Amino acid sequence: MIVLSLMCFLSFGNYFCYDNPAALHNEIIADLDLNEATYMQLYAWYSWPNVILCFFGGFLLDRVLGVRLGSIVFSLFVLSGQLVFALGATLEKMWLMDGRLIFGIGGESLAVAQNTYAVLWFKEKELNLVVWFFSYHIIFQGSTVNMNIMGPVYGWVKQGIKSDRTLGISLFIAAITCVFSLGCALVLAYLDKRAERMLERKKDENEEVVKFTDVKHFSFQLWMVFCVCVGYYVAVFPFIGLGKSLFLYCLQTLISSPSIVYILSAPCSPVLGFLVDRLGYNIFWVILAVLSTLSSHGLLAFTFLNPWVAMCIMGVSYSLLACALWPMVAFLVPQHQLATAYGFMQSIQNLGLAVISLL
Repeated sequence: MIVLSLMCFLSFGNYFCYDNPAALHNEIIADLDLNEATYMQLYAWYSWPNVILCFFGGFLLDRVLGVRLGSIVFSLFVLSGQLVFALGATLEKMWLMDGRLIFGIGGESLAVAQNTYAVLWFKEKELNLVVWFFSYHIIFQGSTVNMNIMGPVYGWVKQGIKSDRTLGISLFIAAITCVFSLGCALVLAYLDKRAERMLERKKDENEEVVKFTDVKHFSFQLWMVFCVCVGYYVAVFPFIGLGKSLFLYCLQTLISSPSIVYILSAPCSPVLGFLVDRLGYNIFWVILAVLSTLSSHGLLAFTFLNPWVAMCIMGVSYSLLACALWPMVAFLVPQHQLATAYGFMQSIQNLGLAVISLL
């Protein structure tokens, strides 16, 4: 349970700070005098480097750094990026927002490291329920907490400190979560090293070595998983990022509707993970999740229903897709290629997110 908890919180800081721009949408635009197009570049700067770096991050985890050192290095990138981002907001210098780029270098590669840890520690039926959903619903609670407390934190700083650097100070406070995740990476690395020694979990000398050229040998089924991944997430993440500008009719709805997608992952995760484990048929659940998400967008676009209905459907569908889709990679590639495959999957996902952020 200790290892599982550390694994769950390994990316908590990353997910908490990733959506800082969404939680502080109005404040960032007002304090830095930005327009919507420039604001969305904060997400594009996160995604563009990961079009390439996620793949290299997976390769480094498999071939050079290993998952223990890699998770620590990438956690440091996340922390450094958030600090630079906060400094840019403090000094009101837009070029220092390149901290989002540094943050992105570590963020997505850290997610690859987390996925690799999951497969190393949990096998077969445990993978969907115990790891993928308990870990994913915990880390996405980072986004949920961020969406609901960063606004009040900003208000508290503005009222209590009465400084014109309110935005920067608020972002520095958010960086505390990155320090917490770095601590999890350090402890997890120690426990994994200890387990390797005690359980004599050694690498097979005859095991194949991962190569860049392995990508061209990925199966057609794996490429289809990649396509589903990018197609689905570009329909969800940018939508949540712009949620505050979409729900303007009621303050409470404005604050809570976008975050309901993440909030629902907590109760839905164990239930849906258990369901997929018991019944199998991952492809069926992926198709169901995609169609349900499509219907939620249709409800928002073409009906006058309360947005909560559509967002709740999207939240459940989002959890179901993550449960069924991400573990499929472990079933389609050999273990020595896992980090590379997950890295490539993250790279394609970020390519889609970067392009959509500019549209």
